[in-house]
Amino acid sequence: MAQKAPGKSHRKGIDVMAMAEMFATEQKAQRWFEEWMWPDGSLTCPRCGSMDGAYRVKSGKPMPYRCKDCRKYFSVKTGTAMEDSKLPLRKWAWAIYLEMTSLKGVSSMKLHRDIGVTQKTAWFMLHRIREAFADIAPIFDGPVEVDETYIGGLERNKHESKKLKAGRGPVGKTAVVGMKDRTTKRVAAKVIERTDRETLQGFVDEHASPDATLYTDDTSAYKGTGREHETVKHSAAEYVRYLEGATVHTNGVESFWSMLKRAHKGVYHKLSTKHLQRYVSEFAGRQNVREMDTLSQLQHVVAGMVGRRLMYRDLIAD
Repeated sequence: MAQKAPGKSHRKGIDVMAMAEMFATEQKAQRWFEEWMWPDGSLTCPRCGSMDGAYRVKSGKPMPYRCKDCRKYFSVKTGTAMEDSKLPLRKWAWAIYLEMTSLKGVSSMKLHRDIGVTQKTAWFMLHRIREAFADIAPIFDGPVEVDETYIGGLERNKHESKKLKAGRGPVGKTAVVGMKDRTTKRVAAKVIERTDRETLQGFVDEHASPDATLYTDDTSAYKGTGREHETVKHSAAEYVRYLEGATVHTNGVESFWSMLKRAHKGVYHKLSTKHLQRYVSEFAGRQNVREMDTLSQLQHVVAGMVGRRLMYRDLIAD
């Protein structure tokens, strides 16, 4: 009997040698981005949408292209999360590759060493890459698993001056609710301020179709959604319950939490509440493209960055 290859062996990957060849020069990198952004050579102005008026500037200055209609210059970065970045496209390609091929993400400290930029620049790049996954609200046909988790440090590990002294458990942590579709294996997740009935059922209504079967733990907040609903009693150490034609558990969405938490502890070490949604959205997005080939994943991120803009002053604003 032939042995099954490990991991996602059915996916076509790109090794680092192939990446080095694909993006050996800035010209190759620019060509790759342009071929994906403007297929079939259909050069389009990202400012006004004109195709007939866009043309290449011979000198390439101040940008490679200009539009006759709106009389403005542009590049392949214009109109994307990379806009106004002075970094070469080669470094952007490598940053996207390293982030997408690292199951638990890549830290800004490692990225700054790997591609030769400052840690501040690497941190900003990673948040701009995460913009490709922002504000995506998939709707699942189900059955779906829904669960909440808490992200943050333990109170007992905090400095005395930073302890809230308001009890144990989730004190000082940020709540996140997530949903996993059993059929497609796709995930949606959201940072929330409260875990009350209105918030949790609102999340369910946002991402699950009315006919979707709901699997949760015995939290009472999920009762009354109008959907077929089965629960497991975690409070009584029940984690799987077998029904005719169905297995009731939330193990799928909990496996997503385990990946996020391993990244928190092992890669990032600290995820502030201010930026947590970007990390959560990215990990959900990465889960949703896991079955794609690596090249398709890179293209998916580039496409997702179109129409998004993240200014550094907005990123660090209170």
